Amino acid sequence: MSVLLWIIGIIVGLLAGGWVIRAIGQAINLPSKAANIYFRDMPYLASVGLAVGVFAIAVVIYFYFIAPTPFFVWAVNGFVFFAICAFLFRLLGRNIGTEGSKKLFRQMPLTAAFGILVIIVYAITSIFAGFIAPYGQEEVFARANLLPGGDPATGGDPAHKLGTDQIGRDILSRIIYGAQNTVGIAFITTCIAFLIGTSMGFLAAIKGGWIDQLTSRIVDALMAIPQLIFALLLMTIATAWAGSNGFLVTVYMVLIIAVLDSTRVYRLSRAVGLNIVVMDYIEAAKLRGETLSYLVFKEILPNAFAPLLAEFGLRFCFVFLTIASLSFLGIGIQPPLADWGTMVKDLAAFINFAQFSPLTAALPLMAAGAIALLTVGVNFVVDWMLQKTSGLKE
Repeated sequence: MSVLLWIIGIIVGLLAGGWVIRAIGQAINLPSKAANIYFRDMPYLASVGLAVGVFAIAVVIYFYFIAPTPFFVWAVNGFVFFAICAFLFRLLGRNIGTEGSKKLFRQMPLTAAFGILVIIVYAITSIFAGFIAPYGQEEVFARANLLPGGDPATGGDPAHKLGTDQIGRDILSRIIYGAQNTVGIAFITTCIAFLIGTSMGFLAAIKGGWIDQLTSRIVDALMAIPQLIFALLLMTIATAWAGSNGFLVTVYMVLIIAVLDSTRVYRLSRAVGLNIVVMDYIEAAKLRGETLSYLVFKEILPNAFAPLLAEFGLRFCFVFLTIASLSFLGIGIQPPLADWGTMVKDLAAFINFAQFSPLTAALPLMAAGAIALLTVGVNFVVDWMLQKTSGLKE
């Protein structure tokens, strides 16, 4: 009951604060004429938004300076660190490189620079995981459940900065290898989904008739079942077929997710293709006797690039999360391969040791945070690229 009263009190306070902010802005005479016009014509909801912003700043100040909470302090420090890194990365790109790349970085917003930096870091980590990780992802040590920090007095070991898991594998190494397995498999799966979805969608748009009806009804049937539940059912069957062959289970998982995700790509590519095939230049190409492959790759695909690019970023994130979810449920990427979804489940028990070190309780959040960070970074880049390719203004 007290929590509900707190929530009601905060909402009422924000509503009252918005009214006060607008009243003060309308009553006082500010030096800027534009500011006076802004406050005079400000809608009530906009003033409530300002009140929410002031409240958020107050919360940050309180939990960071007055009553610091370890997780909150780490989150704020991480946000500031990544913002500084993105700014320096964009500044570096504006001064180093070719004229084209410099111009690109000059036009780039800070969010896109952050996303590109995140993608580069993840790509380097994935490709060179074997050189970056201090140990192998399958290597098992004698001491299990070592706490992070490297302090023997608190149950740690200097040789394992983030400790070891329940069977003695180095957690830092598995997080690094998790990037290689989770991100790499998600990228391959998304590419296969787009290959299937765009080819079938464009084919249905160009040919029409029974081909369009057949493929559309198959896609409707696949989309009628929630994707995660359907993938869970198919993966359960595939796991029974594959037995103890972890590689075969991973291959089945890639194919299943790619086929299920291709249905969304099919709907988009078919809708975009139907709008393009009625254009005069498509009719002219048909009259010239151009082949189907020419129509798809030379005429339709370049004009459908912007929406497909945006969809690729979204599909990659959804595939990424689906793989992590299946692995969390135990039927995704199979041991001994490291996977962030599995690590969230395996490291959840370390929350019980939070009284010894806040870093211990943060271990499950590291894998989850790695998933969230890449998702945000990819969407930042996709939003910017969509804006550039579609000709939208800032």
